[in-house]
Amino acid sequence: MNALGTHLLLELKDCDRYILNDLSALRNILLSAAREVGATVVGETFHRFNPHGVTGVLAIAESHLCIHTWPEYGYAAVDIFTCGDSFNPEKATEIFVSELHAKEHSIITLKRGIIPIASKV
Repeated sequence: MNALGTHLLLELKDCDRYILNDLSALRNILLSAAREVGATVVGETFHRFNPHGVTGVLAIAESHLCIHTWPEYGYAAVDIFTCGDSFNPEKATEIFVSELHAKEHSIITLKRGIIPIASKV
């Protein structure tokens, strides 16, 4: 199967609630994950909600890393989307599981941009 990209949907449960509400810590975790897998960061945006929760997005040359947190539930949703095969997105999932102290997690892997080889320019 030819795919232009791989999109990992990471479900993190029973995480450290303090970290899930700490914008600075979450920013550092996303940047660390990007650095560890060799992604090229080209932009970022983060927002802390009142009374709790954080959304963060790292735009990377290879696509993006995103996190959305619900500290009140100990839950985080992470998206890791990469185009091509310049790095292994599964390596980034290990970082999120470890750094957020997730006691339970699951990963859904989607192949995006399924195209026939003949249409490659």
